[in-house]
Amino acid sequence: MTLKWWAVVVAAVSLTACVTANLVIGVADGEQIPLVVNVFALTATGTAVVLAVVAELHDRLNDRVSALTDFLVARLNEIEANTGDRNTGFVEGYLLSHGQEAAVVPFGRRGRGAAER
Repeated sequence: MTLKWWAVVVAAVSLTACVTANLVIGVADGEQIPLVVNVFALTATGTAVVLAVVAELHDRLNDRVSALTDFLVARLNEIEANTGDRNTGFVEGYLLSHGQEAAVVPFGRRGRGAAER
């Protein structure tokens, strides 16, 4: 069982034990359970309820983060598939705007300064 369900079981058992003990002692003897026992049982019940709520919220948050991660991975894969080579679009656009006889030539060598002229 998960933490959430263990906390729910602990809360149910401690609350049931507290109520049952108070009823049995109150009806049979007409007395009361010591205050420390009641406070301990109610504290255990409250702590278990809070722990169950926090565990549920953690599970929900984890599910949302997993879904967001899956979405982002799928979206990035889609963008990568559509983008391809980043220079392809530039070269194709240049060729289309200058006609079929346009030549794509590489840049000249660098390093020629005024001293070489």
